[in-house]
Amino acid sequence: METVSLSKLISIDYNGSEAYKTLRTNIQFCGTDIRVIGLTSCIPNEGKSSVSINLAVALAQAGKKVIFVDADLRKSVIIGRYKITKAVKGLSHYLSGINQLEDITYKTTVDNLYMIFSGPIPPNPSELLGSRKFRTLIDVLKEKFDYIIIDTPPVGSVIDGAVVAKVCDGMIMVIEAEKISYKFAQKVKNQLDKTGCKILGAVLNKVDISEKSYYGKYYGKYYGNYYVSSQEG
Repeated sequence: METVSLSKLISIDYNGSEAYKTLRTNIQFCGTDIRVIGLTSCIPNEGKSSVSINLAVALAQAGKKVIFVDADLRKSVIIGRYKITKAVKGLSHYLSGINQLEDITYKTTVDNLYMIFSGPIPPNPSELLGSRKFRTLIDVLKEKFDYIIIDTPPVGSVIDGAVVAKVCDGMIMVIEAEKISYKFAQKVKNQLDKTGCKILGAVLNKVDISEKSYYGKYYGKYYGNYYVSSQEG
């Protein structure tokens, strides 16, 4: 199994680090049956991928064996963002029958963390993610890993995230502060509800907790550690 270096893990401040630890703890308290966790958002660039991979890192740092699955087959940012320079095989290769699981599974330089990249953009992403082969893949991974973290496309833009939700034990919505309206977030939640997958909660991302901001003024002093403040999309 090849190893890839995550040379650009997101640099997060103390508040961000504590927020991921809190998110990790909350997930663990959801129960031992919550192991396949999908993350989605309403629209692109809300920070979904950043939250997904940092959650995977946080779980791995707690001694859990974790695999991160990049299921954003339409517009993945993972390889570019984390400076993966070598050619890698990905999920679309596997679901199309081109490669085997061992060919697309990579160790990382983070202990206990493994990755499956998205691969090249296929002509039929929704069909591949809704296939029996994808469901079987998740079942196989459950036998090998404590947690499976799946990064999915924004549900408010394409249906893929809702398709993936059907194989997850729970979904987390990533919502950018002061950008997404309550009405739109509720519409996306309703779409996820139709899949029958449990919604574990939401992560409010890109929160300004400076003293002059709304969140900093009213919540930052006491609750700042519960908000993820990464500025990456």
